[in-house]
Amino acid sequence: MELASQLGLIDQSFDDRYSHYVHEALDELPDNFTITDPSIPGHPIVFASRGFLKMSGYSKDEVIGKNGGIFQGPRTCRRSLMEIRDAMREERAIQINLLNYRKDGGPFWMLFHMSPVFSKDDGRVIHFVAVQVPISRKRRRSGCGFRRSGGSLCEDGSKVQDFVFGSCRKEVCSDSLLELGRVSSLDQVLEHDDRELESEEPCDASDVEKRSAMTAMDNIFSVLTHYSESTGRLVCRKRCSMPGVVLNSSLIISLGRMKQSFVLTNPYLPDMPIVYASDAFLKLTGYARDEVLGRNCRFLSGMDTDTSTLYLIRESIKTEQSCTVRILNYRKNEGTFWNLLHISPVRDASGKVFLHTNY
Repeated sequence: MELASQLGLIDQSFDDRYSHYVHEALDELPDNFTITDPSIPGHPIVFASRGFLKMSGYSKDEVIGKNGGIFQGPRTCRRSLMEIRDAMREERAIQINLLNYRKDGGPFWMLFHMSPVFSKDDGRVIHFVAVQVPISRKRRRSGCGFRRSGGSLCEDGSKVQDFVFGSCRKEVCSDSLLELGRVSSLDQVLEHDDRELESEEPCDASDVEKRSAMTAMDNIFSVLTHYSESTGRLVCRKRCSMPGVVLNSSLIISLGRMKQSFVLTNPYLPDMPIVYASDAFLKLTGYARDEVLGRNCRFLSGMDTDTSTLYLIRESIKTEQSCTVRILNYRKNEGTFWNLLHISPVRDASGKVFLHTNY
């Protein structure tokens, strides 16, 4: 996707759902967190708090539009990443310890607490909020690097300090070791290497840090809920009970990779509204996503649209049959175009129709 188009979707991600002042309100929160949008290809970050930027060392421009992969490194646990992806696919909250990397390459442990943001209208996942709480730990001397032994006696009776190699990433030759033994800063060298290695050792979040993550999440949802009320497009922390099918975020991501112009409609909601619209469809018609979702496809019809063709479409939907018609449709700017429209029911394993696709 072109950069300009990507940035436009990111702007819409917030502006279409919340009032303009939501950015200022979120910036006032002291917590480290990011907000991502699964409906945009690549599942990018659409908001990053000041605390998160300071913690990670990245600027806002370096983070917005990227996904969480830029914070991962060679020792980031792949199993933990799989657990996070599973939680996204199942659209549920997760709290897990994770090793991430700052911009300068320095590793640090954090408590990663993620929760989906649901639309109160149709139950779709709008965003994912991810709170990151750094895990504090007491520095302890590990067995890596050099460690000092009790020492040995020379022939003249003087004591010589012994040093033993550990499984250290920094190789030091024997000559360098002898040189290091002559300087008083050796303890500082060993301490620095220990700290670097210890930072990658597994550690667990404390109860205090877990409560801190929950409190931060509560504060973020309080802001999002408040500023969604002014637009009339409410969000909530738990999915509301809605009739019919709800598209999960993993399906939306997969659909986003398709280049065709199409929409999905839900026959079990009043007036069979559009529940998904592809990027190609939006480009073809000139409408924004928020101007399409929740509406019946008839808004594309106009004065010169053939009513007999519309009747054929209604009958095919009523009888749950596929149909292909040539119909005159209207763009947002009122320009007309001929549309070769194919409508097909999507059935579940039992044969029950749960979606309609319109190409």
